[in-house]
Amino acid sequence: MSENKLVAEPRNEFGKGAARRIRRAARVPAVLYGHGTDPVHLSLPGHETLLALRQANALLTIEIEGTSQLALPKQVQRDPIKGFIEHVDLLLVRQGEKVSVDVAIHTTGDAAPDTLVVIENNTINVEASATHIPEQIEVSIQGLRAGSQVLAKDLVLPGDVSLGVDEDLLIVNVTGAPSEEQVEAELAEAEAEAGIEPTVDEDTAAAEAAEGEGESSSDDDQ
Repeated sequence: MSENKLVAEPRNEFGKGAARRIRRAARVPAVLYGHGTDPVHLSLPGHETLLALRQANALLTIEIEGTSQLALPKQVQRDPIKGFIEHVDLLLVRQGEKVSVDVAIHTTGDAAPDTLVVIENNTINVEASATHIPEQIEVSIQGLRAGSQVLAKDLVLPGDVSLGVDEDLLIVNVTGAPSEEQVEAELAEAEAEAGIEPTVDEDTAAAEAAEGEGESSSDDDQ
């Protein structure tokens, strides 16, 4: 895992107004806590923090007033529209310390033809060294046939990483791919439940219209 260095500044002003002023200065309000210490309120460089937190579970070196602390992002608040970081909670960690984190699941390979691969859990909780958290856990689905399942206990975990969940947790489920008729039936059922009128394609509509005109002409002839 790569380590990111951020130079922090202490902050003594709090509240929404103070937070807005910090963000206008292209910095991010943050709080650093853990190991029974009092929370330390900081501001972080905005651009560097945004880049560092693109990686999940990024290990951060926080430099403040001549001292350095290792930390992990515990909670990141982002603006729901613009996406910029509004606030960060940082958890103090130490070299060799074990932490509980959620790591992304990444599938590799292709399942057997005519199958549908369902990722039941996109992340999995593991116990790992704070300085050696895997970026992702790879799961091979190469050649898996319908009915195959990958459970937590089937995962190949790196190094001293261990499961933080029940070993029978379902990660990947491989089923038979639905037929076109099944898909259309499910779609029609969903539309009916939503009160949506069934759509008719142009060719079908034209054929029905022509058929109606033909029946009308026959009636006129009689």
